Amino acid sequence: MRVSTARYEAFEAGAPHSGSRLATSLTLAAMSLGYGVVQLDVTIVNTALDAMGRTLGGGVAELQWVVSAYTIAFAAFILTAGALGDRIGAKRVFMAGFAIFTAASLACALSPNATVLIGARLVQGLAAAILVPNSLALLNHAYPDDRERGRAVAIWAAGASLALTAGPFVGGALITLVGWRAIFLVNLPIGLIGLWLSWRYATETTRAPSREIDLPGQLAAIGALGALAGAIIEGGALGWQHPAVLAAFASAAFLAVLFVWRESRARQPMLPLSLFDHRLFSLTALVGLLVNVAIYGLIFVLSLYFQRINGLSAWWTGLAFVPMMAVVLPVNLLAPRLAERIGSCPTIVVGACVSALGCLGLLWIEAGTSYWAIFAQMIAISSGLGLLVPPLTSTLLGSVEKARSGIAAGVLNATRQTGSVLGVALFGSLVASEGTFMTGLHASLVVSAAVLVLAAAVIGAPSRG
Repeated sequence: MRVSTARYEAFEAGAPHSGSRLATSLTLAAMSLGYGVVQLDVTIVNTALDAMGRTLGGGVAELQWVVSAYTIAFAAFILTAGALGDRIGAKRVFMAGFAIFTAASLACALSPNATVLIGARLVQGLAAAILVPNSLALLNHAYPDDRERGRAVAIWAAGASLALTAGPFVGGALITLVGWRAIFLVNLPIGLIGLWLSWRYATETTRAPSREIDLPGQLAAIGALGALAGAIIEGGALGWQHPAVLAAFASAAFLAVLFVWRESRARQPMLPLSLFDHRLFSLTALVGLLVNVAIYGLIFVLSLYFQRINGLSAWWTGLAFVPMMAVVLPVNLLAPRLAERIGSCPTIVVGACVSALGCLGLLWIEAGTSYWAIFAQMIAISSGLGLLVPPLTSTLLGSVEKARSGIAAGVLNATRQTGSVLGVALFGSLVASEGTFMTGLHASLVVSAAVLVLAAAVIGAPSRG
């Protein structure tokens, strides 16, 4: 029997009920699972660092790579992943990303050594980069009404914030009850449910075959970021004068120049350099990078501090981070109100300064310091982060025309993830190379505070001309 073209296309899209409200809601559920599992793996791994180190061997450098491999691939591939979805369909690409993420999670759980784990985390990061922009594209397609789309995006973002907050707690519980491999196995049911919901209810977006993929630019970006992170990580382990470290710094510089040259000449660049002609866009992108250097690098070393220096279990380490993560969401909701009163840029300045003060308040921390003695400082650090992110995002998006808001959001994601890579690499190297862990932790706190003050100065400086 001959099947009509329309019915075949409906079957191919996997959404026979795509017009119903139920199908739209379940599409939102699938997209939220995709974004949520990406955010869950950002924080859940931190509680497992000590257990991984004891099981697989290796020092701080190997643990840095376990964290950084994920964020390097995430940061470097996210812009291309969005373009790939435009070219062949966001649903196809999103489902491929979910399948890859799930398979890579299984590979992480079964890793026999640190090298295999790092490789699997790299693949996980690549899949995460695929999931985030294409989940947003599918939401945009599923909710044509502006008001409904806004609510859907808010739910999508709130689910990710909840996953980010729950990560340390869930990780600590799983490691205590089952072992560190369980933090990756938990992704398997999430992935399977997300894949089925996506296939069954999401509708495919319009393809744009003319959308080009900037492969040379992509390779240069991955090489530059990977070489820079490698130089910083291995600099702490091998010494900053080691030939391999110097070669990595030189390679990073060369590849960065090559990337800029390529993007300035590509017909459809993955990163349109003309975006940086907007002063406010450039400043907010830089602030996004600086803030993530400070915050996520600090979370990495504090995780090691709680477990290796204070002897806390994975369970208690996870609980230690829950208040710090949980406070971000309510402060996120307060930030727009403050921005309406004093302006977006001043709100970003206030947020960065609050976080910087929290870092400085931790400078007296020593081995054995009570958790409750540093509780307020940790809350201050995360409150500042929660205060500055919403106005930072809205300011960046408002600095460019609406037609370019998608690529602008991608750039902000990429710069923030790059900051996370550099923060973990830098602060991990400090605790590995400063003689004692506590000396390195104190140096990390000073650097973190200085970077946050720099971010405040950058965005708060008056415009000239």
